[in-house]
Amino acid sequence: MKIPKKILEKARRVQFLLLDVDGVMTDGTIYLDADGKETKAFNIYDGSGIHLLRKAGVQVGIITGRQSTIVEHRARELGITEVHQRILDKLIVYDQLLRKYGRLDSEMAYIGDDVIDLPILERVGLSVAVPNAHPDVKKRVDWVTQKAGGSGAVREVTDLLLAARTPSLQASIPSEHGEREGEAPSGFAGGGGDVSPYKK
Repeated sequence: MKIPKKILEKARRVQFLLLDVDGVMTDGTIYLDADGKETKAFNIYDGSGIHLLRKAGVQVGIITGRQSTIVEHRARELGITEVHQRILDKLIVYDQLLRKYGRLDSEMAYIGDDVIDLPILERVGLSVAVPNAHPDVKKRVDWVTQKAGGSGAVREVTDLLLAARTPSLQASIPSEHGEREGEAPSGFAGGGGDVSPYKK
């Protein structure tokens, strides 16, 4: 798939990718057993993409409105140290991260799915929503992924950010993923993506 020049330019500047969890890293489903213990499912290819992106020098962080020990475990597996849970005003944490790492809005990307994410999505250099996002969110972002949350959406974005840094990979993003978590990349592999009709 041909990546629009405007999206590549935005992606090339990104140095920090922030993620929501429910609906983005997962499909939004929360499983509760009889004792009230929560379970979530994560996508292995998303994890591979995060590993590759961090290896390329791009920071990755999590800002989520819920609290879950499962998220802490998953973040630890992926080497994500900036994990902020039970955050109702995500913009406060976002601004703290900008100050802490000396970043500009143009160097930040965020993937969200609900209206609580809009304050950040309207600030970052590259704003992304998943196809299962709230309609108001999809109207106001730079890019909407083809893959749904929990089904490779994060991998699409990590592939885009990596492609933006590698001229030979900018013509297209393959439709199938190539590496699992912990495996070395063989060139480039990943999902696809669509540009939303909304232009910032």
